Amino acid sequence: MLDDILDYVENIRERPVWQPMTPAARSRLQAPLPCNPSELGAIHAEFMRDVLPYASGNVHPGFMGWAQGGGNVAGLLAEMLAAGLNANLGGRDHAPIAVEEQVAGWMRKLFGFPETSAGLFVTGTSMANLMGVLAARTLALGRDVRRSGIAACPQKLTAYASAASHGSVAKAMDMAGIGSDALRLIPTDGHHRISVTALEAAITADRQAGRTPFLLIGNAGTVDIGAIDALDSLARLAGHEGLWFHVDGACGALGILAPDLAPLLAGIQEADSIAFDFHKWGQVPYDAGFFLARDRAQLGATFSSHGSYLRREGRGLAGGAFWPCDFGPDLSRGFRALKTWFTLKAHGSQALGESISHTCRVARHLEARIAETPELELLAPVQLNIVCYRYRATNADELNAELVADLHESGLVAPSVTILDGRVAIRAAILNHRTTFSDADALVEATLAFGEARTNPLAA
Repeated sequence: MLDDILDYVENIRERPVWQPMTPAARSRLQAPLPCNPSELGAIHAEFMRDVLPYASGNVHPGFMGWAQGGGNVAGLLAEMLAAGLNANLGGRDHAPIAVEEQVAGWMRKLFGFPETSAGLFVTGTSMANLMGVLAARTLALGRDVRRSGIAACPQKLTAYASAASHGSVAKAMDMAGIGSDALRLIPTDGHHRISVTALEAAITADRQAGRTPFLLIGNAGTVDIGAIDALDSLARLAGHEGLWFHVDGACGALGILAPDLAPLLAGIQEADSIAFDFHKWGQVPYDAGFFLARDRAQLGATFSSHGSYLRREGRGLAGGAFWPCDFGPDLSRGFRALKTWFTLKAHGSQALGESISHTCRVARHLEARIAETPELELLAPVQLNIVCYRYRATNADELNAELVADLHESGLVAPSVTILDGRVAIRAAILNHRTTFSDADALVEATLAFGEARTNPLAA
């Protein structure tokens, strides 16, 4: 089994990026629950036949859809070790928690956070964004809100983020009981960064209307094009207005590892909390999201809940100073830290930073190829590693959506679709460390070929 999955990674270029499941494979994966045992080798053979060939393909260098990293072999092997240990990282005194604390300490230093900070692994930035909203809510309304709920509080809370923010931000407001209507989506400038002037006006208007601004969310890499808000300006404004300053860094926060990109993140060290994903630019296998908060006491006020069955002792396994369940929503927690720890130790921060810079160079190469190709149109400035473009045509929206499906079904490359300024865009998010200039060239050539075939079928 280990040989087969290592062969899969090593020979990934020989496979299509993606291919649709055959009806037979889909049917077999709808079989009823087995009553009797099966031999492990036979189960693995089923996996090789019905699962492995039909994965989404984000290990492949031609995968440029959404924002998904490519993983790495050190993390793959670490996941096997973690599964063998079967550790629950909710709490208690054992080495896996020390590993998670060590990674949190590395992140504290990397982002310039104080020793009072706390960090822990979560599924991804969607969960980390929810944690940021909950921490800000508890700070604004007091710990009693956990018992009495939002309905018992007279304040009408309002939060602020750019119109380019990820949908998980509005969802977090919903799940926190505040409601997505309380999230003010502020217009952006020509580079898709939040307008600080419009932001200030919105905060003033809400205060005059008797509402209580409590949270400001900045973007370190927007989901559509990778834009980074002016985090230093937002930090100053949040401090002046008494707002919790949370940074959604899912797509870009780990750019701090790259010397050429780190200056773009100036101000992130002033955040009250940061959400980001190791499974994107960090190349850690899924899932490995992370939440870092400046004030561990505030996290404890937001999440800690002690039951008699979780009694803390002065010694023995029930000891230990750090119980992650006190600082986040989960009591049952897997050993996500190990694959991240292995990845960081096996490759080092310098190589990971170079990998991040490399993906941005590939994006700029793709941008240049689009600029020199009359049939293609760039739809947004390339700021990091995301390129949005489309094939020029009279029915461009319909055509480009079809082109993305054509590209997927070809097995050559796999970008995704987004909407920019009301126009359908082909979106290439380059996060995989395996992706090269030649893969970007292949995307351009395939787009041109399929575009020509659809607009001029006789010539094709």
